[in-house]
Amino acid sequence: MDRERVHAALEGILETLASIEHERWSHWQRYMHSRGELQPDGSMLIPADLTLRWTSQMTTPYSALTDTEKESDREQVRKYLVHIRDAIAALEP
Repeated sequence: MDRERVHAALEGILETLASIEHERWSHWQRYMHSRGELQPDGSMLIPADLTLRWTSQMTTPYSALTDTEKESDREQVRKYLVHIRDAIAALEP
């Protein structure tokens, strides 16, 4: 396969994936802000139960997550996969 063609395809998909990643991050931030309590100084207080839950999740390897937690991660990846698949298909002769 032509290296220049592969490079162009990767560059092309970069912006699409970056846009998806920004939307994913923005969605998470909106959720966090909806669950936190805005303080008078502008800081955000996260409730203890959420801090405990999220700390547990971020320190747990994917293989040890519950099926529900794994499915949440898979749901996010599916947003990327369709674009990656399409980029690969575009490279096929």
